[in-house]
Amino acid sequence: MKKVLALVLALVMAFSAVACAKPAEPAAAEPAGEAAAPAAEAAKAKIAIYTGTVSQNEEEFRSMEAAAKKYPGMIVSQTYPDAFTKEQETLISNAVGLVSDPDVKVLIMNQSVQGAAAAFDKVREVRPDVLILAYQPGETDVIASKCDVAVTADEAAQGYMMPEQAKKMGAKTFVHYSFPRHMSYPLIVQRREIMVKECERLGIKFVDATAPDPTGDAGVPGAQQFILEDIPRKVAEYGKDTNFFSTNCAMQEPLLKASIEQGAIVAQQCCPSPFHGYPGALGISLEGHSGDSEYMVEQIKTKLAEKGVSGRFSSYAFPISMVSTAALVEYGIMFINGELKDRNDPEALKAAYAKVSDGYTIHFDNYKLNGVVQENFYMVLADYITF
Repeated sequence: MKKVLALVLALVMAFSAVACAKPAEPAAAEPAGEAAAPAAEAAKAKIAIYTGTVSQNEEEFRSMEAAAKKYPGMIVSQTYPDAFTKEQETLISNAVGLVSDPDVKVLIMNQSVQGAAAAFDKVREVRPDVLILAYQPGETDVIASKCDVAVTADEAAQGYMMPEQAKKMGAKTFVHYSFPRHMSYPLIVQRREIMVKECERLGIKFVDATAPDPTGDAGVPGAQQFILEDIPRKVAEYGKDTNFFSTNCAMQEPLLKASIEQGAIVAQQCCPSPFHGYPGALGISLEGHSGDSEYMVEQIKTKLAEKGVSGRFSSYAFPISMVSTAALVEYGIMFINGELKDRNDPEALKAAYAKVSDGYTIHFDNYKLNGVVQENFYMVLADYITF
C-alpha cells in the first residue's frame, strides 16, 4: 500500500508541476521523472535472505519461507553449507550471488555464522549500496564494522537468567555442552563464565561437557547421536535434577528428547523458542499451524504433562530467531521506502520488532566490545514461559 501511495503521490506531483507551468517552459515536467524513479525502483526492489539449512536450524529456514509467503516476489533466498567452516568459499560466493541481482537492495543473514564478515566484505565490494543486516553473528568482535545493523540474542543476560530459571525448576546440576569452535566465540565464552559464577552462587554444580562439532567429520548425525547417548549417562551420574544446555542448534531436538525421556530439566535451548527442537522431540505436527506460537505452547504443555515432566522445561513464548528475520525484513522495507533516518535507525528497528512480535515484550541493549558501545549492534532478550 505504501508503494502504491508513493507512486500515486509522485504522479500527482508530476501533474501539478505540469499544470502550473507556463506553456513556454516544458522543462518544469522534469521533476516528475525524478520523483517517479525512486518509487518505481522501490516497487521492484527485493530482499535477499541467507540462512542455514533445516538440518542446522529449521526456524531460520522457515522464517525465510514465511517472509516469502508474506511478500510474494520480493524475497530471494539461499542457504549456506552445513559444513560452513570447511566451505568458506561457497558461503562467500553464495552471498555475492544473492546481491548480483541489481534489484536486491537488502541482504539479511540468519545466522551470521563464521565467514559472514568475509562474505559481507565481498558484498560491499560489488554492491556498496546494499543494506546488510546480520542476526546472531559468530564473529562478534568485527561484525559491527562489516554490516549496517547486527542483532543477537543477549547471551550475557541469559548467563544470569538460565541458572536462576533452572534453580526454580529444581536443578542441582547444570551440564553445558559445547565444542572448541563455539568456545572461541566471545559472547558464548562470556555467557559460560557468567553461568559458572551464577551456578556457584545458587549452589548448583556446573559441569562442562565436550560434544562433537556438527561441522566436523561426524557431521550433524554424529553430534546428535552423541547427545542422545550422553544425557542418560549424565543423569545416571548426577541424577534427574540436572539441567542440560547445548550451544548448538542441531543438538536441541535430541537434547530435549533425551531430557524428557530421562525426566531431566531444560531451562532453555540455545535459541529459545517453542518451535526449536520441541516439534520433533515431542512428535507435534505443525501442519496448518506454522508460526502459531499459542498453539505450540499449548501442545508442549499437553505433551509434557502426559509424560509427567510438567514444570521442568521452559523457553520463550515465541520464536526469537523467526521474529528477528521478520523484523529485519520490515526494517529492510523501511529502508527501501526511504523511511529510515539512517542505515542504523534504533527506533525504526524497535518498531519493526514490535510490529511482528504479537504483543510480546522484547528488551533491547547495545553490545559492548572491550567496554565500547557498538551503536549498530543490538542484543535482544525476552522472558521465560514454563511449560
